[in-house]
Amino acid sequence: MKIKAQITMVLNLDKCIGCHTCSVSCKNVWTSRKGLEYAWFNNVETKPGPGYPKRWEDQEKFKGGWKLDKERLGLRLGNRLKIMSQIFSNPYLPQVEDYYEPFTFDFSSLKGKKRVKTPPSARPYSLITGEKMKKIENGPNWEDDLAGTFDQRKTDPNLQGLDICGFEEFEKSFMFYVPRLCEHCLNPACAASCPSGAIYKRKEDGIVVINQDRCRGWRECVSACPYKKIYFNYERMKSEKCIFCYPRIEDGQPTVCSETCVGRMRYMGVILYDADKINDYAAANEQELYKKQLDLILDPHDPEIIREAEEQGISHNYIMAAQQSPTYKLMKEWQIAFPLHPEYHTLPMVWYVPPMSPKKSMTTTAEGESFFAQVEEMRIPSEYLAKLLTAGDTQPIKTALAKLLALREYMRLKTVEGETEPQLKENFGLNAFQYDDMYNLLAIADFKDRFVIPSSPKQKGKHHFDERTGLGFEGETTKKNLWGGK
Repeated sequence: MKIKAQITMVLNLDKCIGCHTCSVSCKNVWTSRKGLEYAWFNNVETKPGPGYPKRWEDQEKFKGGWKLDKERLGLRLGNRLKIMSQIFSNPYLPQVEDYYEPFTFDFSSLKGKKRVKTPPSARPYSLITGEKMKKIENGPNWEDDLAGTFDQRKTDPNLQGLDICGFEEFEKSFMFYVPRLCEHCLNPACAASCPSGAIYKRKEDGIVVINQDRCRGWRECVSACPYKKIYFNYERMKSEKCIFCYPRIEDGQPTVCSETCVGRMRYMGVILYDADKINDYAAANEQELYKKQLDLILDPHDPEIIREAEEQGISHNYIMAAQQSPTYKLMKEWQIAFPLHPEYHTLPMVWYVPPMSPKKSMTTTAEGESFFAQVEEMRIPSEYLAKLLTAGDTQPIKTALAKLLALREYMRLKTVEGETEPQLKENFGLNAFQYDDMYNLLAIADFKDRFVIPSSPKQKGKHHFDERTGLGFEGETTKKNLWGGK
């Protein structure tokens, strides 16, 4: 057994209000510079919809992630020989139109001019070419709040195989928000595809970074990443990606997107996992991948695991953080969070709690019926959520939604009905203490409850993130460390 620690994140989609504060704060800190105008390390998508970049989930088009070939796992992009042969002509790269042409507005035209009969307007112009644009045709969340026609939104690959005839009627439609960032996978396809070996996982926390000194800008990682969370900086001719704000992580602080989240729907913590099983478990069948990934996560309270982890050099801070980790509870203990598209075989470490939704049609609740919509009555189809989070297996999704419904029933009986010891029809193996704990974490958790992150020893008594000035970090050593230099 080879025990490693991994910083993880869980996002509760039921609490995301689609305000994009996380995206804007991340943009201002990491990508508000020349060459990355189109890049959003964190973006929020409205589902159903093609997403950003368009149809990023269509791996037949982009060849991202891994695939099983006769029980052997290989990159969908091809073997090393094929990757090397297409370094200078990669047919699977997303184009600018798949993202969007970044733009701003000519605000100077609004001032300093004479009065005109028509209201003045600021015309858009491209941040890439500097030329005026006739019209804006796309953006990082073009389907925001179900904008646009259904013909555009139904290109979402997750809708394939579902009965979508009724979705065209507005009153029968459904929507929810999905914030996305780098998954910092245990089996990253981007690292395996990089010809120069510039991408690697940090040993202490599992964060995936790119060594900017070794990166040659061949962009094979852009194609190989199934989540399309690696971006090519056309100004620097390097690939860049989310680094999980690790200068903040090293100080025991959460990522910028997590701390600025208005809905408080992000949780960060540490898990311990068995690295020896990654290759075998990643090669499992699609329907087994979620359960296999659960098996990878070790119990941080097990004395044998603790002893083994200490012998293998896992710091006491990380073990203590793993024992108090909110993500461990959501992922492993309560099993109400799931990985995004586990069928890509990358073993992602950013998980999601599926969203609740109202009934398909409003009817008066009869006496004796549940006050809340049951799983089968919810407007968001469990089949759609399963395609997004469990490789099409609806049972874990339905069970998780049922647990969340049971939590609401439990708290209603406790607070409204005044029952001191509420009795549920089915408790799903959870006791009253666990339901209270689940309520505290999902509904009213404080900062210290949502983010349990071990800090690393400070260098010269300074906080790493405080050294940041403007759009970079002071000192060559700090810059090299920030972008993954060793």
